[in-house]
Amino acid sequence: MACADGRLTRRPGVVMVSRGPGASNASIAIHTAQQDAIPLILVVGQVPKKDLRREAFQEIDYRAMFGSVCKWVFEVTEPGQMAEVAYKALRMATHGTPGPVVISVPEDLQQQEMPSVSWRAMPPDGLQPSAQALSTVRSLLERAERPLLVAGGAWDVPGGREALQGFARSWQVPVCVSFRRHDIYPNSDPLFVGDLGLANPAAQMALFQQSDLILALGTRLDDVTSQNYAFPAMPQAAQPLVHCYPDPRVVGWHVAADVGLACHPLGLVQALMPGQATDPAPRQAWARQLRQLHEAHAAWPQRQADDGVRFFEVVRHLKDLAPADLRLCLDAGTFAAPVYRHFGFDFPQRLMAPLSGAMGYGTPAAVATALREPGCPVVCMVGDGGFMMTGNEMILAVQRRLPIVFMVANNGSYASIRIHQERAYARHPGTDLYNPDFCAMALGFGMPAERISDETQICGALQRALKCDGPCFIEVMTSLKVTLPD
Repeated sequence: MACADGRLTRRPGVVMVSRGPGASNASIAIHTAQQDAIPLILVVGQVPKKDLRREAFQEIDYRAMFGSVCKWVFEVTEPGQMAEVAYKALRMATHGTPGPVVISVPEDLQQQEMPSVSWRAMPPDGLQPSAQALSTVRSLLERAERPLLVAGGAWDVPGGREALQGFARSWQVPVCVSFRRHDIYPNSDPLFVGDLGLANPAAQMALFQQSDLILALGTRLDDVTSQNYAFPAMPQAAQPLVHCYPDPRVVGWHVAADVGLACHPLGLVQALMPGQATDPAPRQAWARQLRQLHEAHAAWPQRQADDGVRFFEVVRHLKDLAPADLRLCLDAGTFAAPVYRHFGFDFPQRLMAPLSGAMGYGTPAAVATALREPGCPVVCMVGDGGFMMTGNEMILAVQRRLPIVFMVANNGSYASIRIHQERAYARHPGTDLYNPDFCAMALGFGMPAERISDETQICGALQRALKCDGPCFIEVMTSLKVTLPD
């Protein structure tokens, strides 16, 4: 929940846990915040100060445990440090690349009276690109015949999406989005040419490689976005690379940039806007070729199945019925693949999905989203395996009467792992699931529930669910065969 809230607000989600098992349970959230660049603060109740480093009951050294995935880990040793540490935690979690911070507070220091403070953590004034850098980038843009813009999560700020689209249209630069950042740029725009994810077709990547300028703006060029550091190629790209991200540690980290800019991309594109719109003719063929490849890849599949509902048909019907301000919260799993490939997001629609690939994200993310944005419709899609991890958290939606549509894709399998087993081995141990009656569970939680076992039931079930004034539940008896390799 805190990760989802941090993404929506760009302010730190705060988690408070007990020591040992409590902190261990929170470790997935810490890793997700680091992978997703989300501000998060974890406050852990620690053993008494006198027992530190004695392997006391439920003691963990949190600097050793979280030091490699957190921006800062601090253990309070004096009551007077509390305010200063909290103040620094807010700044550390939000400045540069947002991420997680951990504060460990021994239990004998937690009840001390201290004077209150009224400090405010103000964001730093963003760095601006130099005149020389702007001139160089502008020159590269003017000369490029096949430019490509890779847009990342840093555009998720007020005015960011609008500025990005205005820049792309003014310069006639095709845009692809980084891993699971589909809602950063309108997918219906002719200049949108796809996303860099886990299953880009070879023909698309071959065409991307033909670009003669890469503008990597607001992205860290992570493992998945860069196709395992092959696009742009590490350590030196085959084409000129402009890399802009508001953290000097990130710029040029994996791939040397011809122009590296440690500033926010919003300020960069505002400074680069041409005096008049660029003639689209020279780049029309390039943009059209990229767009046609994307459209072919994003076309709804026709594969048949005889062992259950093809979940991409559920996604297709949801796309047809989706409100303009839909919040679609996804867990991790194969059920989500049709969303990433075929759904198509146009802001203010939002995609809430973990870049870390953590199962168990969907249900709490949906609850947090409905609490934070009560006027927006929320749909949660989760696989049967992921639902069994955190599905119990939907009880809060019942308590608060949150209008969330919880949808479980039940194919009786950890299908992501099963796919690898099918490709590499003759057996598939440990991936079959023996599931409970999910609809009975939902009814027991106090929400209406129905089961889809035939594709003719999809449209009616979704229409009824989207009209509910409280939480509701749909179980989809999903085909496993359709997700497995042919």
